[in-house]
Amino acid sequence: MSKPHFWLLFFFLFCCSSVFSKVVVENEQASILLTIKSHLIDPLDQLKDWKISEEPNVHCNWTGIECNPIGRIEKIDLSRRNLSGLVSDDIQLLRSLTSINLCCNGFSSALPRSLSNLTLLETVDVSQNYFIDSFPKGLGMAIGLTLLNASSNNFSGDIPDLGNNTRLETLDLRGNFFVGSIPVSFKNLRKLKFLGLSGNNLTGSIPKVIGELSSLESIVIGYNEFVGGIPSELGNLTNLKYLDLAYGNLDGLIPPELGNLKALEAMFLYKNRFTGKIPSEIGKLTSLAQLDLSDNMLSGEIPAEISALKSLQLFNVMSNRLIGSIPPGISKLTQLGVLELWNNSFSGSLPVDLGLNSPLEWVDVSSNSFTGQIPGNLCHQGNLTKLILFNNAFSGPIPVGLSTCNSLVRVRMQNNFLSGVIPVGFGSLEKLQRLELADNNLTGQIPNDISLSTSLSFIDLSRNQLQSTLPSSILSIPNLQNFLVSENSFIGKIPNQFQDCPSLSILDLSSNQFTGTIPASIASCQKLVSLNLRNNQLTGEIPVPISMMGTLAVLDLSNNSLTGGIPENFGNSPALESLNVSYNRLQGPVPMNGMLRTINPSDLVGNSDLCGNVLPPCTGAMAKASKHKGLHTKHVIAGWVIGMSVVLAVFLAAFAGKALYGKWYTNGSCFEDRSEMGKGEWPWRLMAFQKLNFNSNDILNCIKEANVIGMGATGVVYKADIQRTNTVVAVKKLWSTKNDIELGSSAGDFVGEVNVLGKLRHRNIVRLLGFLHNDKNAMIVYEYMTNGSLGEALHGQARLLVDWVSRYNIAVGVAQGLAYLHHDCHPPVIHRDVKPNNILLDGNLDARIADFGLARMMVKKNETVTMVAGSYGYIAPEYGYTLKVDEKSDIYSYGVVLMELVTGKRPIEAEFGDSVDIVEWVRRKIRENKSLTEVVDLNVGNCKHVEEEMVLVLRIALICTAKLPKDRPSMRDVISMLEEARPRRKSSSNTNTINGGLSSANSDKDKDRPVFSPSPVNGLFLVPEFYLRRDMDGYGGKMRDVEGKSQNGIDGRMGMETVSMVGAATGGNGGVDDGDGGGGGGDGNCGSSGDGSGGGGDGVVVVVMVGW
Repeated sequence: MSKPHFWLLFFFLFCCSSVFSKVVVENEQASILLTIKSHLIDPLDQLKDWKISEEPNVHCNWTGIECNPIGRIEKIDLSRRNLSGLVSDDIQLLRSLTSINLCCNGFSSALPRSLSNLTLLETVDVSQNYFIDSFPKGLGMAIGLTLLNASSNNFSGDIPDLGNNTRLETLDLRGNFFVGSIPVSFKNLRKLKFLGLSGNNLTGSIPKVIGELSSLESIVIGYNEFVGGIPSELGNLTNLKYLDLAYGNLDGLIPPELGNLKALEAMFLYKNRFTGKIPSEIGKLTSLAQLDLSDNMLSGEIPAEISALKSLQLFNVMSNRLIGSIPPGISKLTQLGVLELWNNSFSGSLPVDLGLNSPLEWVDVSSNSFTGQIPGNLCHQGNLTKLILFNNAFSGPIPVGLSTCNSLVRVRMQNNFLSGVIPVGFGSLEKLQRLELADNNLTGQIPNDISLSTSLSFIDLSRNQLQSTLPSSILSIPNLQNFLVSENSFIGKIPNQFQDCPSLSILDLSSNQFTGTIPASIASCQKLVSLNLRNNQLTGEIPVPISMMGTLAVLDLSNNSLTGGIPENFGNSPALESLNVSYNRLQGPVPMNGMLRTINPSDLVGNSDLCGNVLPPCTGAMAKASKHKGLHTKHVIAGWVIGMSVVLAVFLAAFAGKALYGKWYTNGSCFEDRSEMGKGEWPWRLMAFQKLNFNSNDILNCIKEANVIGMGATGVVYKADIQRTNTVVAVKKLWSTKNDIELGSSAGDFVGEVNVLGKLRHRNIVRLLGFLHNDKNAMIVYEYMTNGSLGEALHGQARLLVDWVSRYNIAVGVAQGLAYLHHDCHPPVIHRDVKPNNILLDGNLDARIADFGLARMMVKKNETVTMVAGSYGYIAPEYGYTLKVDEKSDIYSYGVVLMELVTGKRPIEAEFGDSVDIVEWVRRKIRENKSLTEVVDLNVGNCKHVEEEMVLVLRIALICTAKLPKDRPSMRDVISMLEEARPRRKSSSNTNTINGGLSSANSDKDKDRPVFSPSPVNGLFLVPEFYLRRDMDGYGGKMRDVEGKSQNGIDGRMGMETVSMVGAATGGNGGVDDGDGGGGGGDGNCGSSGDGSGGGGDGVVVVVMVGW
């Protein structure tokens, strides 16, 4: 063959082989992608163009695919495609792959281990999914890797060893379940700029070698369980801009070496256990914009050097042990927007020019010992939204400038020594929602312009020296919910302008000098729950329309000069539970219907002409006087004669009155024949907590063995079917000994505690109807729950709970009931024995907590304590060595109940092994790297989405059952977490939609909110949002909603405010109020002051009525 022919043939064969090779590559790459697609679930058909056609390199044009010039796939970007299913092992065959992005989907499987074979990878983003198991090892072979983002998943096990990835710049593993310590090999990551490990279960100390990573710009490693303090070596990171060690379990001193971080713009050290003084070296951080040292144990004074932080926008040192005055230089900070100093021991005056130079938005200095006048320039720049000054010793007038501050939303200045008049102008502030000026020395009158407000919902001016009359239309403010002006000197008539009060729920005009009659138009307030007019000079009769109000629960008209009779309609009121008309001039018989049959005699005392019902019987003269009260002037002589007869009759009856009173109190029977129920000297007495249509005899007739429906640690439960009134109740006869209930102070204590429990009102608390006792026995009368206990529903033969939504709603109901007992009762009520058998289910399968507080009373009333606080399997571990119980003990028990709801198993099962309970069993599954879906109840978790929802709740249970009490959330935190795990379906267990009761007002707004703040890398720093919202005290790092979006595990302390529903809301040192210093909790006992709960987030208080 000639040489030209040879080269021609060679060229021909080369072209053929190239074409053939290219075709092979195309077919191979496309085939791999189609295999990957076959393992995916694509409900929106996002990958519909992934199909073969005749076009060359067709796969390079498919959605999310990028190729190199020869058709090999280099990048896969399937982020935000609503994909789920499995990531196929065949992905390892794409050997040219440099970038994978699966962010923000619904993957809930494990990542394939073969991922480590892709040695050319440069960026991997699998964040915001539900990936489980350990993270694939071997990515260290991808030496060109620059970005790894696996945040907001369910990865567990140790943090992958990435020491060989020396080009790595971004490592984000936040919001997972990684354990162990931070690998020391991270010291090799010299180019690392962002290190995010927060929201895991990391332990050990923070490695000192982190201080050698000089390229670091952001460290976000809080929300873990580290030991020790902050390594001083971190002071070497001169490029560091963002340092977040919040909720890190760290202690010791704040290293002064942190003052070397000249580039630092944000430092979050809140919720640790730091002690000592705030280092003055922090004043060298001239770029610092956000400084949060709150919720620690810092002492000493605020160093004057803080005034040198000219870029400071947020300064938060609340809840520490700081003293002294505020450095005057703070008022010169021209960027300062948030100043949070509450709950310390600061003293002295605030800088007089505070606000003059600063764009202040939030100022909270409550619960300190500040004195002097309130600075007049706090709103000088027109940005102030919340001013919280309560519980201090401020004096002098309210600055006029505040009444012209159009940005104000909340003004809370109660419990100070303010004097002078309320300045005109607050009524014109279009955004102002709360005005709290109670417990001061204010004088003058309420400015008329307050009546013009369209935004005010809460006004509390109680306990001042205000006088004059009320503005005529003040109660017609369209959004007004609470109006409290008790203990002032208001005069004149109560304005008769209640025709337009659409939102008014609490009205307290008590302890003033109002005269005239009670306006009947009050009855037009359709949402009024509490009306307090006591201790005034009111006259006339009680208006009948008020007795017919459908929502009125508490009515106090005592200490007035009211005349006439008690309207009979009060007995038929559907909501009324407390009526006090004592010390008036009422007359005639007390009606015998409804709640009036069991009204407390002390609520009627001081009305000499009242009789009957729970009072001594009416004489003929009293009845006649009542019947013909309009004709008394025509029969004055006969009246005197009859009156003298009454006096004589009363005198003769006095000798028998004491004994007969017991009979009247229990509707006419001493039951002396019931020897089996006690042979003491006391008759049976029925203390009623609401209107009852049965008496003691009805109850005692049902106490027989055939009616026993349960037995527990505190007594035997009977079903009492009272056929006479067609009523069914449950009666618990408490275990007794001969010394249990006896005359004397101990009996008074016991009855008093039952009386307190009887006033508790919440939709998830079994209502106590009455307390029946004599000198030897005691019985508590409850609502009867038709579906029995949760224990029977879960583990009995009925199997009522056949779907997950029903179980979830029960979990929410129990959480809300416990939150009410723990947070809304004063003092808090500790259940001590939370378990399924003490959780009852009504006809709609709504949960009601029973036996609350009884365990403590049973212990308290016995001389020798042998009763354990709780039931086996539910007792918190610390009880074994402290013998003490508190709210955290209840939370542990609740966590066990959650595990039962998720797994369907009892707390002790043979399959767990010897001495192993359900908590340890679940934790072992985690340590063994088992999928949590293995432990869910297969009878309920019958599909992937349900299993995922159940696993979310199981994680909440794990947090609740933390070994250390301090690591457990509060019940309010639990409710917030449960909201994030809410199912999106209706229950199939009954035909009614079961409402879990959680507020979802902001759910649409929040569902796309990321768990984590925007990455501070590449210019996405946090400064534009000058103060980050904090969710669920940090527990949110482990949670996300069912859309797969995360909640803030980095900045997690959303405020919870309680709003007093009865009485004065003078506040205290409660939870953060949407950023406010303290919750405005009620002053009264639980039951007379059922609180609502506030939700932070957007600054709107959500008030939840809990009944009375």
